[in-house]
Amino acid sequence: MDKLSTTTKTEASPALVRLRVATTVFFALGGFVFAGWAVRIPAIKDQVAATPGTLGLALFAMTGSAVATMAVTGRLCERFGSRRVAVVASALLALSAVPPTLTRSALALGLALLLFGVAYGAIDVAINSVAVDLVAALRRPVMPSLHAANSLGSLAGAGLGGVLAGHLSPTGHMLLMVPVVLAATAVGGWFLLTRPLPAAHHEQAPVDRPRRLLPRAGTALPLFALIALCAAYSQGALDNWVPLHITDDLGGGQGVAAAGYAIVQGTMTIGRLSGVALLERLGQTRVVVVGGAVASAGALVAALAPDLGVVLVALAATGLGLANIFPVAIARAGALGGPNGVAFASTLGYGGILLAPPTIGFLANGFGLPLAFTLIAVMVGAATVTGYAVRNSAAR
Repeated sequence: MDKLSTTTKTEASPALVRLRVATTVFFALGGFVFAGWAVRIPAIKDQVAATPGTLGLALFAMTGSAVATMAVTGRLCERFGSRRVAVVASALLALSAVPPTLTRSALALGLALLLFGVAYGAIDVAINSVAVDLVAALRRPVMPSLHAANSLGSLAGAGLGGVLAGHLSPTGHMLLMVPVVLAATAVGGWFLLTRPLPAAHHEQAPVDRPRRLLPRAGTALPLFALIALCAAYSQGALDNWVPLHITDDLGGGQGVAAAGYAIVQGTMTIGRLSGVALLERLGQTRVVVVGGAVASAGALVAALAPDLGVVLVALAATGLGLANIFPVAIARAGALGGPNGVAFASTLGYGGILLAPPTIGFLANGFGLPLAFTLIAVMVGAATVTGYAVRNSAAR
């Protein structure tokens, strides 16, 4: 598992530097759009008069369509190119953020979120596939820094949402955001598509791999996918339920709810910006295991502490510890299987996001949101244990 941490550093060419910047832009755009939507969930919940359970089902439609799209996006990337798919998906993501804000029922919200989920699933696999090739070309484990851009975009989206919450409706917010994202997509897409990028030399590249959706038995890929699942479940639960936990359980306003979301994204950004140095110095096993232990403890405190200040500190610890687990899992899956490896790990990983809204929602209906929130600590703990097991498996 620690192989990437020993990769030899090389001086990047100007063309690779420009490609890294363009790739970073697309990671940031995905986080910016999704966070802009996520921090308006409390207002949209009131708009459609949804209970936690019905809201969970509506969010399930979004994550379900995202996961279904991820399962086939690896094939699309191999046929049309990962960079082309990323550009198209980014534009679609911006446009599809508006219809959910126009709905007036939970059913209509779920239907409107289907297209949003398709776009989100496509851009996730496509831009991570581009990133795997970029990591191989640079010969450095830069995947966490690229995911830091996603967190930074999420931080910007959450911050803007908090500022606009008292001034604009969710629809007005999305309409303001769309042209900005489309303009950034056009500029970033031009740089991304006009610079050559060699495909990665994968550690395992069987001749028939492009035709296989699932990995060969006996490879480490399913274990990395399991780590991605647990980490993505935790991230999805935090994204969708932190604002409601703060407003409904702790009495915070929408501005404080946006701040709680921003704290998670901000600390994840800090963790990922330092991730390259941590991976090169400590290795992937230590980064995953230590980070997972910190995140699990933080999530448990955030779920059960009655004081808002304590919860915000615990959320910061959760984001910091969780930061590099998912990027490590995706990078290793991509090194093993290329776009199909990324698609496989992303599909299982975002299967965790698929499970997060309904499981948290239904448990919240029966036992309260704080108790339901403890599932995050359990899932991060599972990722931590699996990360250690992958190290042992690789050693054997």
